[in-house]
Formats: sequence, structure tokens, C-alpha cells
Amino acid sequence: MSELRIGLIGGGRIGKLHGKNINTAVPGAKVVSLVEAMLDDGHRAWAAEVGIPKITKDPADIMKDKDIDAVFICSPTDTHADFIIQAAQAGKHIFCEKPIHTDIGRIKEAIAAVDKAGVKLQIGFVRRFDHNHKKVHDTVASGRLGKPHIVKITSRDPEGPPLSYIAGSGGIFMDMTIHDFDMARYLACSEVTEVTAYGAINIDPEYKKYDDVDTAAIMLKFENGAIGLIDNSRAAHYGYDQRTEVHGDKGSVLVGNDLADTSVISTADGVFCEKPTWFFLERYNNAFIAEVIGFVDAINNNKNPPVDGKDGLMAVYIALAAGKSLKENRPVKLSELMA
Repeated sequence: MSELRIGLIGGGRIGKLHGKNINTAVPGAKVVSLVEAMLDDGHRAWAAEVGIPKITKDPADIMKDKDIDAVFICSPTDTHADFIIQAAQAGKHIFCEKPIHTDIGRIKEAIAAVDKAGVKLQIGFVRRFDHNHKKVHDTVASGRLGKPHIVKITSRDPEGPPLSYIAGSGGIFMDMTIHDFDMARYLACSEVTEVTAYGAINIDPEYKKYDDVDTAAIMLKFENGAIGLIDNSRAAHYGYDQRTEVHGDKGSVLVGNDLADTSVISTADGVFCEKPTWFFLERYNNAFIAEVIGFVDAINNNKNPPVDGKDGLMAVYIALAAGKSLKENRPVKLSELMA
């Protein structure tokens, strides 16, 4: 196939990350148009810098452009499902940042539109493409560890997002832990059946205004009998804390954080090493590139995307179960939500 021509919806932080990566580091693809509702001179300057020739405020300009093959949806969460449906109806392949939506009905509508149109849909669960986490998954999937018993995920942000973001994000389980819910399924090689969530406001009392928490611990049960443990914090001031482990009946696999460098300095004053990389832009940039390469490959070779609509749907089911568990102070089976 000739070069994949992409329309990018959303010129915020994640949109700019994808736009730059695609136009500088992804062979066979190019962002040719940017849609940004709050378009200003800063967006125009950035688009010129990374080589995006067309800029508009109207998503319809991308949808009706017959020269555009695929759409990247990097807009606010509540717009994702609508843009997926519009892109599918326009016959364009779709990459959508997580989550598809916070409402199961809207997610199913979006997936149905994709299936009807026969286009590809990939969801932006970037951690699957990280070299460390992929090694954990591949080791478990190979059977080398035998039957998985315990899946542990530590995921702590160095700082919380603006409170204005929290207001429309769906809360910690939907905007932050949702990556971990997908990672849990990926690492366990099994579906989640039950969720028990605990939460607290330990960092900023303002979270209470949004009926949200900033610290959480979640227990999961899987179909294969494994148990999962996730811990989250929005204030890991030492850096972006991203660790995973799977323990099975034949052994375990553990990965730690990526550091600025791996030197260890030992003196009479103590033993010192670097802190973890600061945030997701530093920690996962190579994974962001890899996921786009996977998307392009799926289109060019007519393969299933590496992270599809079902993966997006299941992560939201788990997030909703976690929210229900926290609110009702009890374990919640996914079957309660899927009935």
C-alpha cells in the first residue's frame, strides 16, 4: 500500500505526541491534516514544524476528504464514540485514544459501526507495546511460568492532572487505572471476572468535589484462577512508577522502572541510583511509536489490530465495576454489568 495518509483530531498533548512521532519516526504513514476545535497560532506553528499541511476546526473536513485513509482520535473522551462512528461511516480506519467512551451503550454503538463499515479500529493502550511489559506477557503466554497465580501492577503518576481535566475524565478508574485494567488482562492472558476497589483522598481534598479519589488499590479475580493486585497514586514525586510482576506455579517474571541511566554509585554516604523517568512521554515514547507501527501494519496487511474494540470495551467494564465496588463497598462481578 502507498503511504497511509492520516487525519489527526485533537492538537493537545497526546495529539501532538502522535503527530510528531508519525511524521518523524513511523515509516509509511503521514499526518496530512489536523483538526483542533481551539485552533490558535500555537497549533499552526506546531503543524508547520512537523509538516502537517492542512489545519481546520471542523472534523467534517477530515471525514469527507477522500485522500485521508485513517483518523487518529485524540480529542476529549466524550467525543471519542461520535468520531469513531463518523470515521467508520466515512470508510476510514481508526486509531482512538482510551477510553472509547465511559458509557457501555455508546461503546457498543461505535464498535458496531466499525464492524458494519469493515474498517480497522485500534485503541491506544500503549503499555502493551512497551519492551518491558511485553516481555512479561510473552513469558506468561509461552507457558514458561506455568499457571499464573498472581498479577501485580504498580502504576503511580508523578503528579495529578489539572482538576479541570478530572471534571470530564470519568475519574481515576476511567482515565488512569484503565491502562492497568488492560495491562492486567494482557499480562494474565485471561479475562477479569470480579473487582474489589478501595480508594482514598490522600493528596488533594479538591478531588472530593468531583466524587473521585487520588489513591487506589484494586483486587481482581481472573477466569484462569489468578488474583490481581493494582495500586495507584497521583503523587509519586520521585517519578513515573511503572512496575509489573506475574507469579506462576513454575516461577515469576518481574520488571522495574526505566531509569535515566542504570549506574549505581556506592560511597561511604550510601548507595545511589537515578530516579524513574519523569512521566509517560519519557517512559513510553518508543511504545507510542511501536503501537502506530502496529496500526499501520494491520491496515497494510489486513490483519486484526493488536488492540481492538473488544479490548477497549473490556477495560471500561472493569473500570465501571471498580467504581461500583468503591461506591457500594463490595466485590462486583463483571457479569452484573454485562447482563
